[in-house]
Amino acid sequence: MFRFEDPIYLYLLVLIPVLVLIHFLMLRRQRQRLRKFGDPELVRQLMPDVSRFRPLVKFWLLLGALALLIVVLARPQFGNKISHEKRNGIETIICMDISNSMLAEDVAPSRLDRSKMMVENLVDHFTNDKIGLIVFAGDAFVQLPITSDYVSAKMFLSSITPAMIATQGTDIAAAINMASHSFTQEENIGKAIIVITDGEDHEGGALEAAKDAKEKGMNTYVLGVGSPNGAPIPTGNGDYMKDNAGQTVMSALNEQMCRQLADAGSGAYIHVENNSNAQEQLDNELDKLSKKETSSTIYSDFDEQFQAVAIIVLLLLILEVCILEIKNPMLKRVSLFKRNAKYKTKNIE
Repeated sequence: MFRFEDPIYLYLLVLIPVLVLIHFLMLRRQRQRLRKFGDPELVRQLMPDVSRFRPLVKFWLLLGALALLIVVLARPQFGNKISHEKRNGIETIICMDISNSMLAEDVAPSRLDRSKMMVENLVDHFTNDKIGLIVFAGDAFVQLPITSDYVSAKMFLSSITPAMIATQGTDIAAAINMASHSFTQEENIGKAIIVITDGEDHEGGALEAAKDAKEKGMNTYVLGVGSPNGAPIPTGNGDYMKDNAGQTVMSALNEQMCRQLADAGSGAYIHVENNSNAQEQLDNELDKLSKKETSSTIYSDFDEQFQAVAIIVLLLLILEVCILEIKNPMLKRVSLFKRNAKYKTKNIE
């Protein structure tokens, strides 16, 4: 199994296209300046030692080295040891609301960040259980298939933002329906669907979805995040979201909806005000579910692979230093191509 230990550094790769664009604009500006001196072909003849291609090659070598250096920082790893373990636990699918309303800051630092902290605490308390992760807004998709690899669960958790789903809204029913089809085929094992939301169900059908999941043997638990008093939704530019009338949108925790959903799913509703208290309540509820011994296959040991990438970076930098920006005077008489039958040589770059 391949993974990055610190994948957050991969966001630095966005610098690559930015640098390419800047370099292109600089070359364009340089050509415009040269045209002011006269005909471009004549100017090139007046500068016989200037190479058009060597600076470009050096630029791409540096750019490649920078990209690979970012990969080194992300610490690529390969799993080299597979463990087959017997675990006595339950299966849990977490459905996390990532709609824009979860950006409200009525709980610090925000509803979404508090939800992430809650899930991270939940994962830390798991020992023999399997976990999966679904994110939803106006649509839902599986962020992490059900697994016993808690390290991967935390890694996927860190990258969650509302921008992951273009369709805004809150379709809790879609998340529960997807969760009910994401468990393993194991029988006689407790299966829990944990919905983390502020209860703003825009699409409807959530109660019916929870009842259907209950009939299949899956309990639905709801963690309500936010304040019933409501809070504005930040837009990220120092302002708050407004409606069509120009009024600031206030998003409030719908506790009634959350309780109804938990009742329909034969689970429990927990208001997340303090992570430790909510975690204790959730652990008590999950302990009531039946546990079963299952077999899990996980990678328990990973080897660092950054050394090979670092060697390539070093080679690229050495090559970049060895290439001169001007034509090499020692190679002026060397010709790789014959111009005519008399084998006249021409200078090469």
